[in-house]
Amino acid sequence: MHKTLIAAAALIAGGAGAAPLNAEAIGQLGWLSGCWAAVGAEAGSVEQWTAPAGGTLLGMSRTVKNGKTSAWEFLQIREVDGQLVYVAKPHSQPEASFKLVSLEGTSAVFENPQHDFPQRIIYKREGDKLQARIEGTMGGKARGKDFPLQRVGCEGK
Repeated sequence: MHKTLIAAAALIAGGAGAAPLNAEAIGQLGWLSGCWAAVGAEAGSVEQWTAPAGGTLLGMSRTVKNGKTSAWEFLQIREVDGQLVYVAKPHSQPEASFKLVSLEGTSAVFENPQHDFPQRIIYKREGDKLQARIEGTMGGKARGKDFPLQRVGCEGK
């Protein structure tokens, strides 16, 4: 029974059938590429990702409020020391990196326990919907925020 519990824990942790978390997994994140509009937000509020190439995915996000850009962020997923990391450069904030800790199908989790907030970034795709989520602890309390996105054309209209 003890061996069965250990085997079950390995399966839950992604030991069987899970994608590798190293640089070779970059192509397995292609499902993230494309243009995604923020559901319920003002037009122009988008997140956009390039297709994997040259060992990277490049991305950006923009939030529009009252007809003006209120927030933006440059993003990349790339290899650092043999591991894939999500690198975020938000406006007016220092760059932060989050290590890929889980990649299963069209779901990816990136973590940096030392970052102020968030400590975890999660993407899950289902068809033409992409759910982005940030999680972590702030002020000693667990926090989370969802960013529902819908696939849109990239023609800039």
